[in-house]
Amino acid sequence: MNARLSVEDLAFGYGERTVGAGFGFAVEAGEVLCLLGPNGGGKTTLFKTILGLLPARAGRIRIDGEDVAGWSARRRALALGYVPQAGAGPFPFSVREMVLMGRTAHRGPFAAPAPSDHAAAEAALDRLGIAHLGERDWLRISGGERQLALIARALAQAPRILVLDEPTASLDFGNQVRVLEQVRRLADANGLTVVFSTHHPEQAFAIADRVALLHEGRLARLGRPAEVITSAMMREVYGTEVDVLPVGDGGMRVCLPRALRRDQRI
Repeated sequence: MNARLSVEDLAFGYGERTVGAGFGFAVEAGEVLCLLGPNGGGKTTLFKTILGLLPARAGRIRIDGEDVAGWSARRRALALGYVPQAGAGPFPFSVREMVLMGRTAHRGPFAAPAPSDHAAAEAALDRLGIAHLGERDWLRISGGERQLALIARALAQAPRILVLDEPTASLDFGNQVRVLEQVRRLADANGLTVVFSTHHPEQAFAIADRVALLHEGRLARLGRPAEVITSAMMREVYGTEVDVLPVGDGGMRVCLPRALRRDQRI
């Protein structure tokens, strides 16, 4: 069953610090929302609040219209899958065992994995093209391979909403493309609700339906990529002059800082 995620007048933070306030947006089933913004702009803190890892300071988070504030950790895990920025720590497990951990919410922490759990893990490994890594030691694969395994673990969890915090940050170009293709395919073919963050505006043009631009603790702009990622908004948020240029038939665009454009130095 697919899900709609809505955030209503949300304030969030950690410790004594409020990072953001007044956030409101909704993501429909089958839609991909991209979060853009400078480092320290609150993207990760917002994600952790949506996931229930941090308490909301104000406002509401709803899934299919139901306030999730009273949900148990297991119920959240059945609805929300999370791919963090960094690896999952120095655990002496195989890649297959790490991916299989995504099935914990379906069986309880002390129950042995069922055949259906193993099948879900294998399907996730195959989908990301890393089945050949299944028996490899988690500690002895590259950072990019670990990131792919974390995404496979989230897919094995079979969530209705997938939250990815800079999922391509440690990947080479080919694996970035593979991950982005899978994210878009999950939304299109499976109706998954997807929210992901990135520092690459081109990724928003490539796969996002809408973009949320975060700046100084507020939602600076929300809309379709071509409406949000403009030279004026890039200058306001990032403090640099950027040309947003069409590529091919114009559906895809790239952002080029003017200071780095070689054609202007010739």
